Amino acid sequence: QVQLVESGGGLVQVGGSLRLSCVASGRTFSTNGMGWFRQAPGKERDIVAAIGWSGGRTYYGDSVKGRFTISRDNTKNTVYLQMNSLKPEDTATYYCAVANRAYTVYAENYDYWGQGTQVTVSS
Repeated sequence: QVQLVESGGGLVQVGGSLRLSCVASGRTFSTNGMGWFRQAPGKERDIVAAIGWSGGRTYYGDSVKGRFTISRDNTKNTVYLQMNSLKPEDTATYYCAVANRAYTVYAENYDYWGQGTQVTVSS
């Protein structure tokens, strides 16, 4: 049984920071790409960031580039998303996911998903 559990979401003011964590269980994912996606009310689910199996290759959506950082710790089967300089438009439910290959930016290549954690940025 594979399970991904996100944590670290919450309510912050504009310009604040949060660090999201996602712990996977049920199997190891040290050879799989991982990613973060988000979905705001009335909008499609968009990719926020992706990271390759070794952590050496990353991707960021244009709207978060320079503000967010994705990282992973394969010894803990965990992926992180450091979010700085938060804006109201960052408000969304954030989901972590595990890919079926070493690196990908496409949602269709992600097979396992967490339940999500809410991030709200107040103005």
